[in-house]
Amino acid sequence: MTIEDLVARYVGSVEYTFEQIQQAKDGVAVGAGKILDHAKRYFEDTLYYCDQKRFETALVSIAYCEGLLDALRLLKMVKFQWTTKKE
Repeated sequence: MTIEDLVARYVGSVEYTFEQIQQAKDGVAVGAGKILDHAKRYFEDTLYYCDQKRFETALVSIAYCEGLLDALRLLKMVKFQWTTKKE
């Protein structure tokens, strides 16, 4: 698998996650929203770097994005399930 293929796989997974994500409805939600916005910006950066054929940088950006999403999920601030492919 090439780095381009790997990035494309992660992009599909994260894109689907953003479509299905549900934010918690409590006082911590404001902070979660800010972190979620950062994750979305990392995702947008990923798409930009893919367009520029800078796949190493795209991989770093998508990894940061996934890390933020995972942290929010583990803290029960958002709900989603990872998938490897949009169905």
